[in-house]
Amino acid sequence: MGNPLYAFPVACEQTLRALARYPERTAFAWPGGSISYRGTTDMIGRMQAVFMKLGFAPGTRVAFLTANRADTWCAGVAAQLSRLAITWLHPLGSLDNQLFQLEDSEAQMLVVDGVTFRDRGGELAAKASGLKTVFTLGPAGYGADLLQAVESSGSATPRSFAVPDDIAILNYTGGTTGKSKGALRHHREYGGGAGAILADFEIPETPRYLTVAPISHVAGTKVLPTLMRGGTVHMLRGFDPEAVFKTIEREKINFTLFVPTMIYVMLDHPALDKTDLSSLELLLYGASAMSPSRLVEGIERIGPVFSQLYGQTECYPVSVLRKKDHNPKTPELFLSCGFPIAACQVKILDNDDREVATGEAGEICVRASHVMAEYWKRPDITAETLKNGWLHTGDIARVDERGYMFILDRKKDMIVSGGFNIFPREVEDVLSQHADVAMVAVVGVPDDKWGEAVTAVVVAREGTKPNADELINLVKAKKGSAHAPKHIEFVSELPMTGVGKVDKKVLKAGFWAGRERMVG
Repeated sequence: MGNPLYAFPVACEQTLRALARYPERTAFAWPGGSISYRGTTDMIGRMQAVFMKLGFAPGTRVAFLTANRADTWCAGVAAQLSRLAITWLHPLGSLDNQLFQLEDSEAQMLVVDGVTFRDRGGELAAKASGLKTVFTLGPAGYGADLLQAVESSGSATPRSFAVPDDIAILNYTGGTTGKSKGALRHHREYGGGAGAILADFEIPETPRYLTVAPISHVAGTKVLPTLMRGGTVHMLRGFDPEAVFKTIEREKINFTLFVPTMIYVMLDHPALDKTDLSSLELLLYGASAMSPSRLVEGIERIGPVFSQLYGQTECYPVSVLRKKDHNPKTPELFLSCGFPIAACQVKILDNDDREVATGEAGEICVRASHVMAEYWKRPDITAETLKNGWLHTGDIARVDERGYMFILDRKKDMIVSGGFNIFPREVEDVLSQHADVAMVAVVGVPDDKWGEAVTAVVVAREGTKPNADELINLVKAKKGSAHAPKHIEFVSELPMTGVGKVDKKVLKAGFWAGRERMVG
């Protein structure tokens, strides 16, 4: 319990203040519509009126399953103003993973985008045991239509009841043991995020921000900073390169965020050279490795607008590699994950939490007001991760004389593919259930498109010939397409360590030979 005198203003209150400053400006725009700052305030107020009538206790979790939409974003703000805690379900997640998050977070309310996720929302509503209220945006044949409820609630002025010690958000991680962990932030850990981003990211003076990646994840962290600067958030529901090109050109977008795989698709697209992208001032990328050669190509063809972000669910942001750092004349910096932001204290520590010498390898450890408070219901893992006054990121890195960080490897064998964090164990657990699979090891293999491609090395049961496509589809069904292996290799045996464990170092070395570990 801290003293509220010294707490950041809660983020939902910062949002109302930002919206009050420019009432006539456009806050959100999307294909076929837009809403002003004043209209956004009104929608948040009406939604809050609907939520407050339900009488949920402070801290009650509200889950959201949505594509990029202004109204669902407003519903998240309305929930937080009403002292409710929000948790975003991964829009690309499998049914099992989304159900796990609903059950683990003990969510009592679910808000579903009734257009994009009508069917999946119906499955979740039917199967999740703890839900008391389900809202859909638009009619869906189940739950209550939130937009209809808002219409009949009349006009209402939003008010912030949230206090620094209320739970603001539960962000779920990729999960090292096959299950996600909820990184919990009270408003006191959540309130400084927008200011930290504005201080160190080169966000344009009046942002025209295009969000293509899901706002449920890192793209959403740039919405409030955009509104604080009096800008407009342009929303696309998914990644369609032609729509992206047209929107940038038509709306004179000056700021966007992509994962590297999206950038590669754009560089390979015939429309790139026919599109005027001169309005772009900042293109943030992150969440996975980006090929240095493609980065040079991007700078040549799109412009000197690239900036890399680094952080994790437990603390975002941590560091940034700014536009000036992306100089083709000093390409060695392309392998850096950036320079620590002003709001973070960052040190490279050894296993005894002592600082290592410059250039030596150690774990990136962080202190900041926006570090999570704990892993929800996981005191054991919280104690391992938040120890001796530092957040231990699990990323092994070295730092140069100036303080730029270079990630060498994950402490655990996490694979970052197409911007998603994938833990081999989750995929191995699915594949090993197949009757024809005797043994399996999953590793990340360098890939120009995905950063790392999920690759399964399988030993077949004697007398069987497993079908690679069948195995890939099995993972797709159980875990979602991001986890599905891009390649399956069949071998007669796996390399083993002296204690009888699969030797992943040896396994990976064959795939990584001659390539530097790329980072992001």
